[in-house]
Amino acid sequence: MDLFGDAGFCFCAFAGWLDIAMVVVLCALLMAGYPVAFSLGGTALIFAVIGLAFGVFDISFLKPFPQRIFGAVSNTTLIAVPMFILMGVILEKSKIAEELLDEMAKLFGSLRGGLGISVTIVGALLAASTGIVGATVVTMGLLSLPTMLRRGYDPAFASGSIAAAGTLGQIIPPSIVLILLGDVISNAYQKAQLEQGVFAPETVSVGDLFAGALIPGLMLVGLYLLWQVFVAVTQPKKAPAIPAAEMGSRAEVWKAAMKTLPPPLILIIAVLGSILAGAATPTEAASVGAVGALLIAGLRLAPKGSILAGRPAVVTSAAAIIGLILLTSFLDLRLGRESVSGVESAGIALAFLLFALTPWGVIASFIQLRREKTLSAIVDQSARVTTMVFTILIGAALFSLVFRGLGGDDTVRAALEATPGGVLGAVITVMAVMFILGFFLDFIEITFVVVPLVGPPLLAMGLDPVWLGVMMAINLQTSFLTPPFGFALFYLRGVAPPEVKTSDIYRGAIPFIFIQLLALAILSVFPMLATWLPGVLYQ
Repeated sequence: MDLFGDAGFCFCAFAGWLDIAMVVVLCALLMAGYPVAFSLGGTALIFAVIGLAFGVFDISFLKPFPQRIFGAVSNTTLIAVPMFILMGVILEKSKIAEELLDEMAKLFGSLRGGLGISVTIVGALLAASTGIVGATVVTMGLLSLPTMLRRGYDPAFASGSIAAAGTLGQIIPPSIVLILLGDVISNAYQKAQLEQGVFAPETVSVGDLFAGALIPGLMLVGLYLLWQVFVAVTQPKKAPAIPAAEMGSRAEVWKAAMKTLPPPLILIIAVLGSILAGAATPTEAASVGAVGALLIAGLRLAPKGSILAGRPAVVTSAAAIIGLILLTSFLDLRLGRESVSGVESAGIALAFLLFALTPWGVIASFIQLRREKTLSAIVDQSARVTTMVFTILIGAALFSLVFRGLGGDDTVRAALEATPGGVLGAVITVMAVMFILGFFLDFIEITFVVVPLVGPPLLAMGLDPVWLGVMMAINLQTSFLTPPFGFALFYLRGVAPPEVKTSDIYRGAIPFIFIQLLALAILSVFPMLATWLPGVLYQ
């Protein structure tokens, strides 16, 4: 009897640790190299069976899973993800990023550290127009790194500048991380309020997170530039200037820059400006961005002489889209209203005309991309990235349901409440855990698995959801640079010349990791950096 009693006690004790064992097994599978989505789903199913066997898991926790899948694929906020992915892939494949790098290098190359400065500025521009880290790092690694090495730049400094600039796509809106994080934070915020007895919960939108991340993102760009200037001044051998005679005349450089810079800048203003101004939701702005990127690609590739499939078609469609954005910003164009003024009626008629002109340039751009044999590559890469994101989302949904069924929510809440230092201690602990997980996991896994677990308890402590979301976004951005598994480092290693050692890439990334941690510290001391702009725009 004692034997059976001891065995029963052991079984009960093991069952009480199933939620923690579930997380440990997941981390082990991911570190072993198994696919993320299948690791999440497989771990969840295995521990659901174990929990049923021990009688500590209720099968009813799995009943909402089909609704979770349907909700994920029909979520209007998440529809923005494939649109922004498509926008970034189009800009990458149509060589627009290459032109930006080339012109920026000519503008700043004659200064000490000028090539590093140009990489950071282009990284910020690409971040605001693509939001895809891999595409940015690979593009700049292929184009800028050989040039910087040939000009005498220190391999570590050049590699770190490129890798860090590529990660800006994670924090500068519009960012895929902010879209995914915004959806998760919104759900966590509503859950926290419901648990507190607030049955008319406030909401936080992706637009709030975009506005909150703008100033911290620009601050991070400024810190990067300050570091590069500091290195160029104190250690000029690491970042020498290019002789001005090799750069051409300033007039020619500015003339070329004025041809290359306006289209991406207009796209950034159209996408980000329409969101911040409240004229469009992130999903609507993402569709505008995808169409705008398509038109920019068509404008670059289109032959000058053709009328139907050339630049006139693209320019006309681009002007029509800009006109539509301006009309919706200043006039109420809704149909079916009882009273419509004469100006609004004229605006509605003009909107119909502009809308009819839009497909002309879009079709012309498709024709040009097909002729250049880049259309299939764009569609293929966009589908692959989008499928990866949503498959991980589905696996994470199953994992979270089983984890909660095993009592994981209570374990996380109790751990955070027991953390020394109260709310501050809980925030520091969560940020430290996310930072450490960033050494091994991608931002998507951390967003879909960790944030839903720690978000509700933290928000129930009274933290601002926008501030918490931006803090997490910067922390997730750091995960791209942390050795040994920082994805930006992997991307750069894949395209770097043989003379650049892996140790050089790691050494170059370390100062920028500390810069990002400094940005986290500044944001924690001055939360208004994240909360001021959303308050001004939306409250």
